[in-house]
Amino acid sequence: MGILLGLVGIIVILAISYLMSNDRKNINLKGIIVMLIAQAIITWFMFSTKIGQAIINGISAVFNKLIEFGMDGINFVVGGVVTKDSGVFFFNVLMLIIFFATILSVLTYLKILPLFIKYIGAFISKITGVPKVESFNAVNSIFFGQSEALLAIKSQFHHLEKNRLFIVSASAMGSVSASIVGSYLQILPPKYVLLALPLNMFSALIVASIIAPVKVSKEEDKVDVHDVSGASSIFEAMGNGALDGGKVALIVAAMLIAFIASLDVINWLIQFVFAGVTLQQILGYILSPLGILIGIPVDEVVKAGGIMGTKIVTNEFVAMLDFQKMLGDMSEKTVGIVSVFLTSFANFSSIGIIAGTVQGIDQKKAVQVSAFGMKLLIGATLASLLSATITGLFL
Repeated sequence: MGILLGLVGIIVILAISYLMSNDRKNINLKGIIVMLIAQAIITWFMFSTKIGQAIINGISAVFNKLIEFGMDGINFVVGGVVTKDSGVFFFNVLMLIIFFATILSVLTYLKILPLFIKYIGAFISKITGVPKVESFNAVNSIFFGQSEALLAIKSQFHHLEKNRLFIVSASAMGSVSASIVGSYLQILPPKYVLLALPLNMFSALIVASIIAPVKVSKEEDKVDVHDVSGASSIFEAMGNGALDGGKVALIVAAMLIAFIASLDVINWLIQFVFAGVTLQQILGYILSPLGILIGIPVDEVVKAGGIMGTKIVTNEFVAMLDFQKMLGDMSEKTVGIVSVFLTSFANFSSIGIIAGTVQGIDQKKAVQVSAFGMKLLIGATLASLLSATITGLFL
């Protein structure tokens, strides 16, 4: 019954995407089927085979070791700053972003990441028929944040008409940055966070390719991107990465302060009219039908829906911190589905981030992004739901 419901959920998500499509005749059906099959194989392989589980454990071990190294640097600067039995969230979680951003910057300077991204993107383009720039950007979005991913293809922006611009923006919003993944692993079960990375890459391409289909001639289907690293030495790359990571950590901290405080104000106001009712509960009831469709058990769907709604109206960190408190009380299926859903940038604030980034690249394109901003958020949210639903099929 759970599998049947999950399949219905996938059909509903794809149907909504189809209804939103602006060019239904040119939808790349073959590419969508290939990507759905790829998602199913990846999820089955990771959850149901010893090799897949070993890969997840191996990647988790690498991240855990990197987190240990990062904590050494953090403890040197702020060692001894603790509250009760746990460290301060900003120091123990957000400041890890600095170290991970430094690693990414060095790997980019050494041209290890750009080559990996280029060839994986080319392979995805080959088997799916998705244009090379869009495929490159989708893979790039796994490693770099929304702004950095779009900046990496800025030399291609003059080629991107409205539909192509929608796809690259959806990939950026539907993904997460590898520099932040270390922080997510401190909050949610690692196997679901790591699984979400490839699933969200494909889901964003699937949904965006339905909503905004594109056809590019072979002559125009080329990737000509500048090196995303402007560093002239490995030490400059380390410095740039550290500074960029520091900015991200401060931005996330500022947004958490603003959103969590605002959420408390909203709940306080709601309780003047409806005693004991919170915004999370209201969102939970609103999203319950969708939650049941994607595989969440009925007795947990209101709480899970509240977390999912919180992520959409605030950001993933706020929702993750709330969900972390519930992990022990939720079934493994709900934990997996919600964790994968939360591991993306699909929220209202991302519309402004993406529009602002495009504004800095091409002002005319920024007008287009602002015009389809809400459609972009709905598409990225559908992509997160698709990833979560596929996860639920194998739990």
